Amino acid sequence: MLQDPKFWVAASFVIFIVLFGKMAWSRATAMLDARGERIRAELEEASRLRHEAEAMLAQAQAEREAATAEAAAMIERAQAEAQRLAIAAAAEAEAAAKRRERMAMDRIAAAEASAVTEVRNAAAEIATAAVRDIIVARHDATADAALIDSAVASLPVAFRAA
Repeated sequence: MLQDPKFWVAASFVIFIVLFGKMAWSRATAMLDARGERIRAELEEASRLRHEAEAMLAQAQAEREAATAEAAAMIERAQAEAQRLAIAAAAEAEAAAKRRERMAMDRIAAAEASAVTEVRNAAAEIATAAVRDIIVARHDATADAALIDSAVASLPVAFRAA
């Protein structure tokens, strides 16, 4: 049997298969292990990226809620400011009306002193009433206040000229 070449061919074939199989097996397992490790690393990376994305989503939602709350607060402050300005404008218009009334009373008292002044005051009152009606019809409270302030400022000059 040891002299038979078929035995040696068979024995060498078995040894070759065992050695080649062991080498092929180790390479195949190494490749599969490397692939498994690469897949595990990719899964860990995907998990990490998912957690980062969830954190970014939560942060974006928190920022959106904060921006919404800030916008609501800004709207509330703007409404309060608008109401405060409306009240201030009404008070200023009331004060201007009282100033006009006081000035009209002074003009009436001065008109009683002379007939010429009386005619001028009557014409001034008619003109003032007409302008007031036009201004009331065409201007809002802000424009009215500005016109009244300029008219009040020019009254001393008009009285000196008379």
